[in-house]
Amino acid sequence: MKRTASAVWQGDLKKGQGTLSTQSGALNKTQYSFATRFENGIGTNPEELIAAAHAGCFTMALSAFLGNAGFTPEELSTGATLTLEQVEGNWTHYGNSPRFERACAWD
Repeated sequence: MKRTASAVWQGDLKKGQGTLSTQSGALNKTQYSFATRFENGIGTNPEELIAAAHAGCFTMALSAFLGNAGFTPEELSTGATLTLEQVEGNWTHYGNSPRFERACAWD
């Protein structure tokens, strides 16, 4: 299975802006910018999308695990936080654990 997304950016880093689109159309020219990534601007940002993907993946994996054990949950709710910070002068993402990575790699 392959899923695709695309990004278009116009302008310099701080004053420029861009759009994100996904193959499914769930995101269709969704706005993002320096302000949405590093400040509190309106729109999305890569870190928010990664956190949403992690929450969705984990929740589906948990549902599969419970289903395999004979349980059908009425509702599962997962929050995920992805942190972006400078480490030794480089921007770094973190927020995953090895357990999470295994959970999202089910058959």
